[in-house]
Amino acid sequence: MVAAMIGAFMAILNIQITNASLLNIEGGIGTGVDNGSWISTSYLIGEIVVIPLTDYLSRVFSFRKIIIGFATLFAIFSVACAFTHDLPSMIAMRGLQGFFGGVLIPMAFTLVFTKLPKAQQPVGLAMFALAVTFAPAIGPTIGGYLTENYGWQTIFFVNVIPTAVMVITLYFTLERQPMQLHLLREGDWLGIVTMAIGLSSLQAVLEEGNKNDWFGSPFIVKLAVIAAVSLTLFVWIELVVEKPLIRLRLLTQRSFGFGTISAVFVGFALFGSVYLLPAYLGQVQRYNAEQIGQVLAWTGLPQLILIPLVPKLMQRFDPRFIAFTGMILFAVSSFMNIAMSLDYSGDQFFVPNIVRAVGQAIMLAPLSAVSLGSVAPQDAAAASGISNMMRNLGGAIGTALLATIVTKREQFHSNIIGQSVDLGREEVRTRIAEVTNYFLSHGISDPATAHHQAIVALGNIVKRQALVLGFSDTFAVIGIVLVFAAIAILLTGKPKNAAGGGAAH
Repeated sequence: MVAAMIGAFMAILNIQITNASLLNIEGGIGTGVDNGSWISTSYLIGEIVVIPLTDYLSRVFSFRKIIIGFATLFAIFSVACAFTHDLPSMIAMRGLQGFFGGVLIPMAFTLVFTKLPKAQQPVGLAMFALAVTFAPAIGPTIGGYLTENYGWQTIFFVNVIPTAVMVITLYFTLERQPMQLHLLREGDWLGIVTMAIGLSSLQAVLEEGNKNDWFGSPFIVKLAVIAAVSLTLFVWIELVVEKPLIRLRLLTQRSFGFGTISAVFVGFALFGSVYLLPAYLGQVQRYNAEQIGQVLAWTGLPQLILIPLVPKLMQRFDPRFIAFTGMILFAVSSFMNIAMSLDYSGDQFFVPNIVRAVGQAIMLAPLSAVSLGSVAPQDAAAASGISNMMRNLGGAIGTALLATIVTKREQFHSNIIGQSVDLGREEVRTRIAEVTNYFLSHGISDPATAHHQAIVALGNIVKRQALVLGFSDTFAVIGIVLVFAAIAILLTGKPKNAAGGGAAH
């Protein structure tokens, strides 16, 4: 179980480990900021596509062979990323790294419900929660430290030793199972193809939409049409085929259905907040990768203390109310950031990050217990794939939507502030004169040039203030989404055997 959780931790860690180091990686492989987002996008595409395939692959080739084989390939392609010299090869290696690492997440989750006795399942869920919440929080910290001190290539070597420990441990502890290659003939291949095309296209739309003005771009329109058609076909196929790749009918179960909806909102907030904080600190406060990591560490470190206590809470209280409390605390931490100013930097994030850490620590294990607790053991693997895919998809949607909101709200606030910065106002002319004199006394001899520089400097102040307000608005959005997540978890059914952790089948 510990070995499997190491795998889940490493797979999730690698979603975010490049976030604080993107500028360094982009410079290293000779690409621009506009294209650098594909370094993260390609990994997410590979991961989101393979997660729903995990149940089928593990039945065909055996659970043991898939988890050991894919973990090994995950480490190999991680190292390969460090040796890339251009964007296309980096995209390919990151995509393959995400594909082979993606199975490690639902497989660890499945082990909790298939290998542990009911009394120990809350402990297993707490271990999984640690992987899911601690890894995104600590990823930029690790990536930033390694990048600033040893070069961006080193962030791709961190997977090697933990993965080797995981593979060796699983080799000796997982029971051997025969392969069932005859299931290849029964595979839902049309469902697999439409899902892969649909999810890949959707992920590309989400990641590239903001940069390319969404549906003002023919490229985005074509991808959106492909995604819509493919995913519509996929849903239809899964509902009518005899042996579907993904058993979507599981979503009709009350607890699993509403639990999955809540997981989508939680994914939105979890991955969205890990995107927003580095973006704000980098763009507004000009923090380097290591400084960003130090701020985010205060979201991750408290979870190491709190998450091991969650199983005890689940034995004493209804898991729904524990998850509800965690989501509300997470929402409160986001609302604490809606009145930011130009002086709002790392120190000001300390208290909100601690509150967020507490909320995240106590919400995920109970959410998983409520959602998966109502699913029969034989459906655990299929339900795990759906739950993890939807949480990651929520994260992808959240990241894309929040990036768009930052851009649009910055433009809105810039227009509002700009109306007040009018040359007809005495205080504006006075300010420009002061800044002009500053430039004249610091090396610029031409008054016209100094005046022009003063106007540019004033424009930059307006832009920076508008950007701060834009980020403030996005934190409000995260808070509202988490309120919806909290409402959804209350709509689930009361877990069976709640006193035993709410994880009964």
